[in-house]
Amino acid sequence: MTSIVKLEPLSGVMDETPLCYVLQVDDFHFLLDCGWDSLFNMQYIDRLRVWVPHIDAVLLTFPDQQHIGALPYLVGKCGLSCPIYATVPVYRMGQMFMYDWFQSYKNMEDFSIFTLDDVDQMFEKVQQVKYSQTVSLKGRGHGLQIVPLPAGHMIGGTIWRISKMGEEEIVYAVDFNHKKERHLNGCSFESIARPSLLITDAFNMDFNQSRRKARDELLLTNIIQTLRNGGNCLIVVDTAGRVLELVQLLDQLWHNPEAGLLVYALVMMNCVAFNVVEFAKSQVEWMSDKILRSFQEGRNNPFQFRHMQLCHSLAELTRIRQPKVVLASHMDMESGFSRQLFLEWCIDPRNSVIFTSRSRAGTLAYRLIQMASNNSRSSRKITLEVKRRVLLEGSELDEYWREKKQKEQKATRARLEAQRRVNRKEQTMDEEGESSDEENIIDDKLSELPYDVMYDFVVRMETQSPKGNKRLQPTFRHIEEKVKWDDYGEIIHADHYAAAEGAQRAVEIIRERNPNDPEMPVLLMDVSEEEMPTKCLRIVQNLEVVCRLELIDFEGRSDSESIKKILHFSKPKQVIIVHGNPESTEMLADYCRKSLGLPKEKVFTPKLGEVVDATIESHIYQVKLSDSIMSSLKFAKAKEVNHTCAKLALEGYKLFCLQDVELAWVDARVVIRESGVCEDFTVPEPSVRNESLKMLYATADNTYLDVLHPGEIPPHKTVFVNEPKLSNLKQIFMLNGFQAEFINGNLIINNAIALRKNEAGNLCMEGSACSTYFAVRDLIYKQFAII
Repeated sequence: MTSIVKLEPLSGVMDETPLCYVLQVDDFHFLLDCGWDSLFNMQYIDRLRVWVPHIDAVLLTFPDQQHIGALPYLVGKCGLSCPIYATVPVYRMGQMFMYDWFQSYKNMEDFSIFTLDDVDQMFEKVQQVKYSQTVSLKGRGHGLQIVPLPAGHMIGGTIWRISKMGEEEIVYAVDFNHKKERHLNGCSFESIARPSLLITDAFNMDFNQSRRKARDELLLTNIIQTLRNGGNCLIVVDTAGRVLELVQLLDQLWHNPEAGLLVYALVMMNCVAFNVVEFAKSQVEWMSDKILRSFQEGRNNPFQFRHMQLCHSLAELTRIRQPKVVLASHMDMESGFSRQLFLEWCIDPRNSVIFTSRSRAGTLAYRLIQMASNNSRSSRKITLEVKRRVLLEGSELDEYWREKKQKEQKATRARLEAQRRVNRKEQTMDEEGESSDEENIIDDKLSELPYDVMYDFVVRMETQSPKGNKRLQPTFRHIEEKVKWDDYGEIIHADHYAAAEGAQRAVEIIRERNPNDPEMPVLLMDVSEEEMPTKCLRIVQNLEVVCRLELIDFEGRSDSESIKKILHFSKPKQVIIVHGNPESTEMLADYCRKSLGLPKEKVFTPKLGEVVDATIESHIYQVKLSDSIMSSLKFAKAKEVNHTCAKLALEGYKLFCLQDVELAWVDARVVIRESGVCEDFTVPEPSVRNESLKMLYATADNTYLDVLHPGEIPPHKTVFVNEPKLSNLKQIFMLNGFQAEFINGNLIINNAIALRKNEAGNLCMEGSACSTYFAVRDLIYKQFAII
């Protein structure tokens, strides 16, 4: 690979934080994922903000918060404007993840980190792609191609293959799953062989997975025991990713009469549950072969649920009979219905909470999973900060309505004033369309009036008889409003006829019409939550968790043995390991060094903020040329150049170039400029040259080449850049009037000059010193770039 490749992790290395990495390929910068979580770490955003002006494209692998969570903030608050590439399901389900995430926080606090407008603005920049579709980049990415490949794990999950035309490829594969599941096929590594660089994760290297059958049996057993004991079962899931696998499994279990679950309720609960199911129905072609075949043959959509009920609020959930099984978001339980239901159900020993995935340290889910693993009843007391929205009452409610009324009056005045200005402008435009004679008459008569009162003489002059001599009366000027109409008549504004009734009046109407209705509290709750004014409260609450806690792995990631087999099959030349704790990261790095036979310097385990130089060609460096040295260079054009022998003053280091370029010999010294101060860089000894140049490369943004003094310029041999073939030279000589033919591997020209290539590949020329000799030599010189 002759491209410069660097990777800088901004998050997601040596720990389980969200994934975010900056990949540089020459001058083009990719942002590989851009996750965030409920801790909302702003130091991570500060590191990311610095890169926003330099990002040229964003590649998204999965639709959850761990992979796209920070993008709305970057687009809405930091001005990220580059294209974002994602598959169609990642685009659709990503919207569901972000809408649900925002609304979950909005339901319990005044959330202002990002808005729904930021989310919409971010997804407007997404360019949707399909699997195996080749996307050629433009601008600074000219020559680069990206290809999305199936990754499993979640619908639309992606392994990204990045390649440069004619060169080797970079593969970004994290959180993939090779196993075929109910609703998804496994990942595809068949088209990936010997990549020059593989960026992968070590998240599952030290985690032991149970077999699928045992996992499903454990889930079913836990659910049945809880329901038959009269308790409710809370299953903690995500919004629109792994939850699709679980709802498929549970809906099939409920449909099985032998399970005896038909008498219990099965509920999927989040703020966008209906939309999630509808999107899943429309994306069958992205799912497993079994689901696709079933849909094509029998038109049976697997997400046309027979027993699953959808809820979007706690009020809807209270109408469903108990006991019940509820799949609620979010995974970390820092927000969403999973947290609210846990606060209600954790104090009943008949209830159970099932976690389907591990969570990051510092979250409520992590603390509860630790409780479940310890199996201890003595340490089950926790202290939580509970955030809630409550209805305004008393003076606070009166003050709210008073301020709202003032705002509405102010907005009404502003709207009427704006409409008045529009009408006046339209009337002025109509008047300008009248004849100029009438305008002149009006202007002349108005100029004679001493006051701002005019005589309506124009109309009267047109309507009166020429013999009439009635006295003209003074009138106030009146502008008639222009009525807008279409083919159906005058345009009617519905809001002019709507009766404005507040939430309080709506509550009174419901109470008057149904005074004895048993569901009255639920109806009033719906009206109150949606329309009644509220405020946010924060309280610290001590809880004793007496319900049953269980972790059942439904993460859908490849296990450690499968990851090793995949790496052995793909045989990467270099590996960068991210997203895993230090132990799992080192475990995978040892496997790559010992089993794959990779040198230690080809396996990278970067730390946060550490820049990884993954350039295979070790003789490629980035420097800037000063204006003085640029003006002194003499360029020669090279034809069909694959690589050049041009060298810097640092001997022994070749620079690789693209085709059709201009080359020049550079005699210069390296200068490092920091804060306006120039420091000369002394050429190191050969034994330490590589390490020094690596340091030099790491500071390429401040590294310049500056001119040498005439006495310091060392002599150098002439360099001929190009590799002309004898067959091509024969055609060139014949086009210039020479006779040329091959005899015993030698090119004979005019029976006087012989050209051949020796074992080293050098071009040798033999013949007497005549005019033909010098003419042939000059013609050969023209085929080289001589520097």
